[in-house]
Amino acid sequence: MTRSLSSLVLIPVLLAVSGCAVSSGAPAAAIAQPEIAAAYLPLHGRVHLGVDSADGAAVAIAPGIAVTNAHNADLLDPKNVIATRRDYDLLFFRTSKNAAPQTAAPIIGQGVTAYGQGADSELRVAHGTVREIKQCPGCTAPAYFVFAGNAGPGFSGGPVLNGDGRLIGITFGYKDEGHQRLIYAYDMARVRAELSAARPAPAR
Repeated sequence: MTRSLSSLVLIPVLLAVSGCAVSSGAPAAAIAQPEIAAAYLPLHGRVHLGVDSADGAAVAIAPGIAVTNAHNADLLDPKNVIATRRDYDLLFFRTSKNAAPQTAAPIIGQGVTAYGQGADSELRVAHGTVREIKQCPGCTAPAYFVFAGNAGPGFSGGPVLNGDGRLIGITFGYKDEGHQRLIYAYDMARVRAELSAARPAPAR
């Protein structure tokens, strides 16, 4: 069952064309949370026959396993891909990182911080507030959650943290409503459920 939304824009990778990068103008920063800093993976690749470069983000969620958006596949070595869950725009891949950040569930009204990549591969930071947690019939985990914030291109596949620095989601899309931007992210319970579905159960 598809989880795409009408009028929702999948967060595109940040494109740099002929040396001119598309950027929000956010300042360079560093990830303050050591666990997330150890798990964060900037993604960079060449697209459009190598003419342009593109940037996105990913995060390790278990030793040797990271997650990003499926639409970031061109930024990864196909040999490292474990599985793609296209109904949820999720892609799991092998990484040398052994980080496994602590996770938590999103809570309506809580402040969140999201990380992504900008021009010249600098880290970008966005802040927002959780507005909605979307459930789906028959699902064991929420489909996604929505926060109002200032993320956009380059945040594709990046982590979303709560105020305690715990990983609560993975960004995948946005929608502008008037002067407000709504950012869409997969709850980590959904990410874990999709990883479990993608990996064969251990033999008994």
